[in-house]
Amino acid sequence: MTDNYEDIIDLPHHVSKTHPKMPMWNRAAQFAPFAALTGYDAAVKETARLTEGLIELGDEDNDNLNRQMAHLKSIIKEHPIVSVTYFVADNRKQGGSYQNKEGQLKDIDETARCLVFTDGTKIEMNKMIGLEQME
Repeated sequence: MTDNYEDIIDLPHHVSKTHPKMPMWNRAAQFAPFAALTGYDAAVKETARLTEGLIELGDEDNDNLNRQMAHLKSIIKEHPIVSVTYFVADNRKQGGSYQNKEGQLKDIDETARCLVFTDGTKIEMNKMIGLEQME
């Protein structure tokens, strides 16, 4: 006896009459990698995500922002279009990111110390690092 499968090698392949053939896509799924540590990949990505710190402006930059604010106060009734660069704190980790908002200015709220846009967005003045009027 040289071949152990001589008795079955030439038999036809069994095809079930009651169960349909499984699609190739589903058959391949059983060989997909197994994630033993659920959430580990997301935790690694979150740790690797970079954040920035809040930039402290110098005297010259603060003076420039104050001049821009004074000018915008004088023309606030015209609802000028402005571009503001400001800091947004991260909800999950220390630091945050700088974002840019361009829109029509509705009001400058002195008591809350924030800019109010016509779309309802409010930006705190102490988070701003850039402000300019758009043409």
